[in-house]
Amino acid sequence: MGPRRTSAVGRCGSSSAVCAEHSGCRTASPNGTPRADVTPVPINAPNSGQIYRAGERLPVRDPWIEHLAYFMDGAIPIGRWSIGLDPLIGLIPGVGDLLGALISMAIIVRAAQAGVPRIAITRMMANLMIDTLIGSIPIFGDVFDFAFKANLKNLRLYEQALNYPRAAEARNWAFFLAVFLVVVGAFAALAVGLIALARRVF
Repeated sequence: MGPRRTSAVGRCGSSSAVCAEHSGCRTASPNGTPRADVTPVPINAPNSGQIYRAGERLPVRDPWIEHLAYFMDGAIPIGRWSIGLDPLIGLIPGVGDLLGALISMAIIVRAAQAGVPRIAITRMMANLMIDTLIGSIPIFGDVFDFAFKANLKNLRLYEQALNYPRAAEARNWAFFLAVFLVVVGAFAALAVGLIALARRVF
């Protein structure tokens, strides 16, 4: 469990230790001992530039994610390059790509549990979808798996979200904006082509 973004503040606005000295801020505990009435409030996480709501989890480093991503995409050195188990699992007929996707999904789940922002998690999911869909294409997909390394890409997104949250968020939004523009452009080009074809035929 990571640390919670809470701060104990009494009704008088001071910390609970100070607030307990003011009779107006005391409440009675079950055994009759006075105690402060505390309320969780938002705080600013140091060195992140982010303000988090009370009860939200602070992003924390998870070594398990790093080890699994390296194991899946870079644990086997081959000369100047390295591969992991992910492309090798993908070679298993029928279930290889699905099994690799399930293992990669575990990295994303752990990143979400570690407090990584939703926009970064969404981009991790996009990387996994690209890897799984293209990787399912016979022969070409297997070669793509060796080169794409979705798990190491997601590890970089995870580390950027922890170390440079504002810059990482801006890059993630820029990525989805670029994808949106490409999709819109592709549909627009298709529509123009169909209209031109219809005019020639009719």
